[in-house]
Amino acid sequence: MITRAKKEEMLKALQEKLQRSEAVFIASFRGFKVSEVNEIRRLIREKGGEYRVYKNTLIRIGSENTPFRAIMDYVEGPTALVFSYKDPVEIAKVLKEFIKTHPNLQLRGLVIKGKGYDSQVIDELVKLPPKEILLAQLLGTIQAPLSGFVGVLSAVIRNFLYVLKAIEEKKGKGES
Repeated sequence: MITRAKKEEMLKALQEKLQRSEAVFIASFRGFKVSEVNEIRRLIREKGGEYRVYKNTLIRIGSENTPFRAIMDYVEGPTALVFSYKDPVEIAKVLKEFIKTHPNLQLRGLVIKGKGYDSQVIDELVKLPPKEILLAQLLGTIQAPLSGFVGVLSAVIRNFLYVLKAIEEKKGKGES
């Protein structure tokens, strides 16, 4: 039997994990073997996440006053939470790839910034490029009009200099 102090410690640890997370995936794991659990934990840890199994009551109490209270919409039966501390897209890709060979793990939902999404959204999330590439694409989109404007301005100055150079050469030929 778990003591009350141990339960409070577990609750505090869950709330700390929720505060650090960018996203939380909710999964069902009926019929999962220990070797499979160890494998998915390792894969998720490599991508900056954490796989943990909690009792539903602890999840309900721990998520009550956090942006992740929508987790409870997806909690039913044995529940594992996958915390994403870095890039949720990378974690989603790892989970989807793992599910292809281990159908006992099923994703029920995802909570990002206080909003819950069902498993179909996770399929769309997997199709996104990593965060760094998205940021680079955004920066390129922002820079494109500015660089075009700079190019137009430099062309005007360059053309003006060509005209001055032509006048100089014409006057130089006329004097000789």
